[in-house]
Amino acid sequence: MSKSGFVPDNTNIKKTSGTPNLFFDSKQSLFFKRDDHNIAYDVTSTQLPAMIGGAFVDLYLTKGHIREPHWHPNAWELDVVVSGEALVSIIDPDTNQLHTYQARPGQVVFIPMAWWHWITPASENLHLHLFFNNDQFETAEGSDTLRLTPPEVFQTAYGIDKKEIAETLSPIQESVVIGPPANNPSREVSQAHNKDISIKINDKTIDY
Repeated sequence: MSKSGFVPDNTNIKKTSGTPNLFFDSKQSLFFKRDDHNIAYDVTSTQLPAMIGGAFVDLYLTKGHIREPHWHPNAWELDVVVSGEALVSIIDPDTNQLHTYQARPGQVVFIPMAWWHWITPASENLHLHLFFNNDQFETAEGSDTLRLTPPEVFQTAYGIDKKEIAETLSPIQESVVIGPPANNPSREVSQAHNKDISIKINDKTIDY
């Protein structure tokens, strides 16, 4: 039988210290708020010191919003749909493939550590529980990568005009986390730009 690579550390829980704090209201720990309906709460070892090796995020999204592309350098993630319907998109860095999984209540999506991913509601309202195998998980947001990378780097790396990319990315003035930002609502894409698009949902290709 294979052994896990993670060894839990429970040295902070001792007989002589009594029962540790085992209760916390997640809504007392705000992770990020876009508005009252697009909001996330978290529970880590900061809130529950005895919570070694794991963390939790309670995420609410509405249609037209998105948990922006990001990755976690020190934890895997397990997404559990509580209500609504989610499209969880993940880029496999080993095969360079994009996978989009359509998940409904009771279904789960696993995201390996450091894999680029994002979450889009496929229903009017979406509620997710996200679990991490690190009690102080880290997140690298796509918005920070885009806004903090000098335009000259994009030009040198990809042949994109630095002035054009600077203008295109100029609306990104903050860590977005849950998009779109209030000052930059998402725009409808014209039908002309939607032709001949193929995506994979649950590893089945669908043409649009």
